[in-house]
Amino acid sequence: MIRPEADELFIEIGSGTGQLTLPIAAAGAQVVAVEIDRELAAGLRRIAPSRVQVVTDDILSLDLVDLIADAIGSETPRPVRVVGNLPFNLASPILFRILGAQRAARSFRDATLMLQREVADRVVASPCSRAYGPLAILTRLAADARRVLSLPPGAFRPPPRVRAAVVTLDFRPPSISIADPALFERMVRSLFTHRRKTLLNALAPFAGIVSALPPRELLDRAGLASDRRPETLDLEDLAVLAETLAGR
Repeated sequence: MIRPEADELFIEIGSGTGQLTLPIAAAGAQVVAVEIDRELAAGLRRIAPSRVQVVTDDILSLDLVDLIADAIGSETPRPVRVVGNLPFNLASPILFRILGAQRAARSFRDATLMLQREVADRVVASPCSRAYGPLAILTRLAADARRVLSLPPGAFRPPPRVRAAVVTLDFRPPSISIADPALFERMVRSLFTHRRKTLLNALAPFAGIVSALPPRELLDRAGLASDRRPETLDLEDLAVLAETLAGR
């Protein structure tokens, strides 16, 4: 599924005892293994080859762009890939950090991640589905997402109370142009806190902060019906709405 190559750099999130780290390194790839548990990190550091750099830290406290720059140094830029078995309770914020780093540096080729199945559903969700929201939207901007494997609790020791799935993200240039990514993300997050309301009512709190125009006029200018729901908007709809809010 991963098929590491010798010229690649892997960022591994949650390396644990090295069950994924060591095979990747054995293929000749360089690995930056991030592990928050000091004992696990120390154990991996003792057995890992020189191609593996073990970082004892919380992935959410690290700047991924800086981490990659430090690993590559003055070398010719190489494909950067992300792998990891993400902590189920932190998967969403970690995914948002990965997407933010990709937006800032465009350095990732792909990511292969183990997630709680409900989070995986939110990553690959399509408009008009219950799982569709900010995570699917921001992922779709930067990558093609696929669920490639589902795993029952019995596949783990000890078995968790939830099911898991493996998702791949194949990064690519943004599918649509977003002039102000920060505004776009804030708008999407605000809209989907009111996902069951009409678009007119869901937009009102955010529109009141960023625009002098009333929500109905903003929607008219964007060509969007006021009685739609946020969950029906695709990327193009959301991009036009963000540009309208920005006064463009």
